Amino acid sequence: MVCLDSGCGNYEQLWCTTSLRGLVGGQLSVRVLTEGVHSGDASGVVPSSFRLLRQLLSRIEDEASGRILLDALHAEIPATRRVQAQRAAEVLGAAVHCRFPFTPGMTPMSADLAELVLNRTWRPALSVTGAEGLPPLESAGNVLRPCTAVKLSLRLPPTTDAREAVEPLRAALLRDPPNGAEVRLDLEKTANGWNAPAMAPWLEQVIDAASRAFYGKPAMYMGEGGSIPFMGMLGERFPAAQFLITGVLGPHSNAHGPNEFLHVPTGKRLTASVALALAGHFAASLRGETRVASPVAS
Repeated sequence: MVCLDSGCGNYEQLWCTTSLRGLVGGQLSVRVLTEGVHSGDASGVVPSSFRLLRQLLSRIEDEASGRILLDALHAEIPATRRVQAQRAAEVLGAAVHCRFPFTPGMTPMSADLAELVLNRTWRPALSVTGAEGLPPLESAGNVLRPCTAVKLSLRLPPTTDAREAVEPLRAALLRDPPNGAEVRLDLEKTANGWNAPAMAPWLEQVIDAASRAFYGKPAMYMGEGGSIPFMGMLGERFPAAQFLITGVLGPHSNAHGPNEFLHVPTGKRLTASVALALAGHFAASLRGETRVASPVAS
């Protein structure tokens, strides 16, 4: 299986994706009033919906460190992936975090580069990607608002079942609503992550040969923080298949952003590398090294 929808740690060598995180996404809302009221009249009597929502989020995330507090959403990190993360950190150095457009003076979540790699690829993480009930600053008045809602994007470790993560998440956010507020959690999507099977010797050899031939450096292996749902589907359908997952989304490529770009030299090298990998697959098949079990029945 070849997938070209992934990323690369730098533009100097061939990068293979070893894992992808899963996802649970939805909307969390807190309502305290049926209509807005004057904040000078009601504050101190009516709890702020924003404050209560903040309390709920603190049940699932440590606001100081960003660590997800629900044990059911974590997974054991395989030793091989830890070694690969350490190697990736050594090769990339500060580029592990400098690839992102930080504001001046901003620092990443850890000074340990390998831990940053593991945070992005194997640990759960929460992002609030949208909000409702908050008027724009220029039109915000002295009103204690009736409701605050946010869009949650919760990334999950590759081996955590997204469907099994839903119940502990619901339990944490919906139990004992603070001050009896009306709390709703509307989940919109769940997607499992994926952890690559062990790589066959023939594929590991041809990937490294391709990287050395077209980039001049050995191949690298690292997980990605996003999701490619059909990787898991293909893995279930063809459990004995080998995977070559790679891509051109490197530093500052800003995937899905308004200024997304393609590093053309990398695109050319990657195309040549995949061609060499396909040729290597053919050669390995002649040697009988690519025989796999029959696919699972549909």
